[in-house]
Amino acid sequence: MLTKGIAYRSDDGSVYYSIEKFPSYGQLAHIRVEELRPGERVKHDEYEKETVADFALWKAWDEADGEVKWDSPWGPGRPGWHLECSAMSMKYLGEQIDVHCGGVDNIFPHHQNEIAQSEPCTGKMFVKYWVHKRPTFRWTAGR
Repeated sequence: MLTKGIAYRSDDGSVYYSIEKFPSYGQLAHIRVEELRPGERVKHDEYEKETVADFALWKAWDEADGEVKWDSPWGPGRPGWHLECSAMSMKYLGEQIDVHCGGVDNIFPHHQNEIAQSEPCTGKMFVKYWVHKRPTFRWTAGR
C-alpha cells in the first residue's frame, strides 16, 4: 500500500490508508467521501492522520499498549481492526470471497474499509455478495 501511494506513515510510525486514493470508497455504504463529517465517529485529535476519515492499517506501539505488540517493517505495533479481518479472510478463504455477512452496523466503516484495503492489494473484487442483518429484538410480556 505504501509503494502504491495508497497509504502513508505518520510521525509516530503508524501507517494509515488514504480513502481519497480509492475512487469507489463509500460505494457499499452508499456514502460520498465529500459528505463525511469529521468527529462523527472518532475524535480527530487522537490520531496523526492526514485526513480524519483515513483509517489505520498499522498502529505504532506506545507504552500505554503494554505488551500488545508485534514487530513489523514499520516498528513494533499492531494491525488495525479492518486489516485483521481482511488478512484472516484471505488466509482461510482466498483473495475473493463469495459471501460475507454481518450486521448493518458493520457496513460502515468496517466492511467499507475491508473492501478499500483488500481490492488494491489483489486487483480483484473482495466480496461478490454482502449480506447484512438488522438486529431483532424480542420483548416478553410482563417483564
